[in-house]
Amino acid sequence: MSRPFSNVRILDFTQVLAGPYGSYQLALLGADVIKVERTEGEDMRRTPLSREWADRGMAPSWLAINGNKKSLTLDFRKPAAVEIVRKLVAKADVVMENFRGGVMDRLGIGYKALSEINPKLIYCCISGFGQTGPYSHEAGYDGKIQALSGIMSITGHAEMGPTRAGFAVCDVLSGMTAAFAVSSALYQRTHTNIGQFIDVSMLEASLAFLSTHVADFTVAGHCQEQSGNQAISRKVTANLFRAKDSYLLLAVNDEKQYRSLINTLGREDLLDDPRFGDWFQRKENEAALRAIIEAALARQDAKAWEKELNAAGAPSASIWTIEEVLAHPQVIDRAVMQSVRSQYGMLRLMGSGFKMAHGGGHLDTAPPELGADNDSILTEIGYDPASIAVLRAEGVV
Repeated sequence: MSRPFSNVRILDFTQVLAGPYGSYQLALLGADVIKVERTEGEDMRRTPLSREWADRGMAPSWLAINGNKKSLTLDFRKPAAVEIVRKLVAKADVVMENFRGGVMDRLGIGYKALSEINPKLIYCCISGFGQTGPYSHEAGYDGKIQALSGIMSITGHAEMGPTRAGFAVCDVLSGMTAAFAVSSALYQRTHTNIGQFIDVSMLEASLAFLSTHVADFTVAGHCQEQSGNQAISRKVTANLFRAKDSYLLLAVNDEKQYRSLINTLGREDLLDDPRFGDWFQRKENEAALRAIIEAALARQDAKAWEKELNAAGAPSASIWTIEEVLAHPQVIDRAVMQSVRSQYGMLRLMGSGFKMAHGGGHLDTAPPELGADNDSILTEIGYDPASIAVLRAEGVV
């Protein structure tokens, strides 16, 4: 069974995280993605978490989002490199890039130039702030967007100040937004037969994911503040609590769940306590209720409570590390991790975050060594071995 994008070719000029994450989602679903890098490779190949892998130009964070792609290196300062791009675009479906505004135009490979070669081309540009507006030429970085979008204003504890999310949330959600936008444009092209320009703004993508918080203000005038680990429901029992050995996140948000929690903790007496008669009273007496819950949770470890409370109908989870969750029976049963062979041995990497009855995402090939596909790609568009040797000698590839 073919995959959704098995007949789609993407020229991927993106780098670092947001763009490559987006093109990786499409590559998993069958798209033929040619990753075009400068001749020395992008910086993400050498992130300093592991010297061994960075020295190979295959840093773990780069490996994570570049499987199923091919690698072509080009020096865009050379006219011959621009000519190669123009030849590739003639048979491409999509171009994805995340340079600052105007960079691709100055190189002669912006949307206007490339769409004249291929009117059916879908050109997706990912940037911090979009192609228009007073901030359009500013660089966009995950931390900067977390701060500017409002995410940090509602993350963390009020007494400690704003906190950045523990992963590059704005980068990955912008990448997923780009993948969805490209998918939408590809579908639209099936009945219009024309391409288009897609303008993805990291700031706007982040605000779109904050839509409920935005509406809290635009509709009700409510200004959000840091709420620590409390759920957006603001229920007292939807928060982080201390157990015997560590912490337990309770997600108890309705009355049935509340009664299950109280009964499982062995504090049935609280069900008749007027201080905790409804959610408003529980909020008024939050400190007292929290103290009672934590005193009960102190009897055993968080993971033991997690199992017991969930079985009783009181949703909860202990705090799992990445290494622990990869060994979680649910993750194992669903075959979440995928393995692919590389010259360095087997790599275990994440695939798609969903499953399909047929034609779903799959990791087929390891992330490519820098320039691994130069010869095969150039041969496909008409360069013979002698011409390729000249391009290499002149530093074009």
